[in-house]
Amino acid sequence: MTMAGQGTDALGALRHLEDGRASVRLRAALVMGTAPEARFVDKLIERCAIEPEFFVRDMLTWALARHPVSVTLPGLLREVRSERAQARSQALHTMSKIGDRQAWPAITRELLCDADDEVARSAWRAAVVLVPDGEESGLAAVLVTQLGRGGRETQLSLSRALVALGEVVLPALRAATTAADRRVRTHALATERLLRDPDAGFESAIEEAKRVVALGGSGPAGQ
Repeated sequence: MTMAGQGTDALGALRHLEDGRASVRLRAALVMGTAPEARFVDKLIERCAIEPEFFVRDMLTWALARHPVSVTLPGLLREVRSERAQARSQALHTMSKIGDRQAWPAITRELLCDADDEVARSAWRAAVVLVPDGEESGLAAVLVTQLGRGGRETQLSLSRALVALGEVVLPALRAATTAADRRVRTHALATERLLRDPDAGFESAIEEAKRVVALGGSGPAGQ
């Protein structure tokens, strides 16, 4: 049965966003995005911070993006300062989907270096989308400080963010290939390889970088 079939109006959608069934919460978010109303925004943002299901969170983000930026952005800016990691991560993710550069000042060094990997990854993605023209080098300088952190997914996210910035990252990346930390050198070399060859797979780039580092080199990998 559809939400409409259940007689759900705006108030019903708000109520169903708290339902114990993920499918009902998903349809509630769909209703809110299909017929946006300013009164939905705070509830959608609040739910993003606690929603356990990825596919529901994705619909919540879609619903928020359907509302005017002037209505959504103030709440999202508050959330990126939340003590709850999921609140910060989802707010950053939503800002990256909205893509309005008014949000750029909220992408702080603290968020880009957040101790929680999911928050940091969301911050990296948002930063690449929101960075103003001319500030890419400064962003790259912060991002390279995170090279070597986390597992493969985290490292892949950082490499993608750096590659998305383009050749402006090369000076910072090259400096990182001589870092004392072996993991940093390896990650820097792999990212440099991906920048030179976007079709190279991340695993392949990492393995090649490991060989270079093991031989005492600092790249470029493959040379």
